Amino acid sequence: MPASPAGFFFARVAIDSRGGAPSPVAEAAMMNASDGTQFVAALGTGSPATIADVIATMKALDAALAPADGLKWFNLLYLNVTQLVDTAPPQGGWQNAAWLTRLDVVFATMYFDAIRNWAQHAGGVPSSWQALFEARFDAGIDRIQFALAGMNAHINHDLALALLQTDAGLNVVPSLTSPEHADFEHVNALLTTALPQALTYLATGIFGQAAQDAGAVGRYLAIWSVGAARDFAWGFADTLRPLTGVARQAVVDAQDQITGVLGRSLLL
Repeated sequence: MPASPAGFFFARVAIDSRGGAPSPVAEAAMMNASDGTQFVAALGTGSPATIADVIATMKALDAALAPADGLKWFNLLYLNVTQLVDTAPPQGGWQNAAWLTRLDVVFATMYFDAIRNWAQHAGGVPSSWQALFEARFDAGIDRIQFALAGMNAHINHDLALALLQTDAGLNVVPSLTSPEHADFEHVNALLTTALPQALTYLATGIFGQAAQDAGAVGRYLAIWSVGAARDFAWGFADTLRPLTGVARQAVVDAQDQITGVLGRSLLL
């Protein structure tokens, strides 16, 4: 793995090719586009089938989202960590590459579905995602807050469901000593290492955007840990696995409400 993976991947994504912040008129037009045809079109009409599809969709979203749209900063973070994981397997390779690839695609699809449903007013958007979507254009919220609110929604709500869907599709029930869990933990280690640098880059290194308080990175990571959140999601999937129907949905809904409250607290 390269010495500075997060910085390397962020350097590959162009944020503002014009070399400066957009004018207020252009900014307003971009904001409208973020909730209109261009935004929905960036998602495409079908679900991704490969990691390459996932990355392509995230890049299309990045191009469609205005800098004033908080969703842009979670999407950019997600894009870059997806590229990192895709190119930084453990020594000797993934133990179950098919499972991990399927999990990544299913997981990303849940994110795409949430923003598509929100943009099209389709209903059924989890409270955990509403916390970010409702605040997308609020002034006074730092880029890293938007990024962490998105991670909170995606991991604390979506990841357990993505694990269950992936396991069912491949007919596996991974244990804590399984190849699947070893791969999952390797991703945890990658994200734990890369996230502080990636968030610092969001705060201070975005070309054409004003620098924000990089010191806040440590403060937010002290109350929200990506490794702890992902480990919780693994355990939560095991809790949900024997449940069905109304019983499962009630537990998922309760977790969604808690995640929504946490997301809103990250955006204060």
